[in-house]
Amino acid sequence: MTAADRPDPDLSFTAFHQMNRASYVRYAETYLRHRQDAEEAVDSTFEQLLRTWDQVLLTENPAAYAWTIMRNKVIDHGRARNRRPPLIDDAAFDTVALRDAVDPIGQITESLALFRALRQLTDRQQDVMVMTYLQGMTATEVGAVLGMSSATVRSTVRHSLRRLREILGPDRTMEGQQR
Repeated sequence: MTAADRPDPDLSFTAFHQMNRASYVRYAETYLRHRQDAEEAVDSTFEQLLRTWDQVLLTENPAAYAWTIMRNKVIDHGRARNRRPPLIDDAAFDTVALRDAVDPIGQITESLALFRALRQLTDRQQDVMVMTYLQGMTATEVGAVLGMSSATVRSTVRHSLRRLREILGPDRTMEGQQR
């Protein structure tokens, strides 16, 4: 691709920012648990992307590349605040299942086991599962943010559920909630 064939970097960056900022902040907030921290991590991501946007556009998959930058910024941001590494265990206490549970203690135990099992998945699998199940995004939406096809997202969900079944047993996964 020649320079003449590439879109205007300013316009493409602006469009990318507008399409992805909200999803990035939601994801970052899932891990950092504070909106301001999430926004700072995401702003830092977009600042870095803007500085190197020409090189980002030359990568094989700019959306996937940008996602990796954002994910690392979230982890770094949590560490810089002398917090535990970003975990999703806290999310176990903020679920629809817990709010509707007849046995809240039992539900907390189940949720914690599930979130610990999620941490045993690959980064990509964790990202897909968090976006699909905790954030309620469709496969198309997840794919757009992560730079993959919706078929790849659905395949990743299937493989993740299979892995969770291995870890937890067949009756303790998210399958009934699949989108």
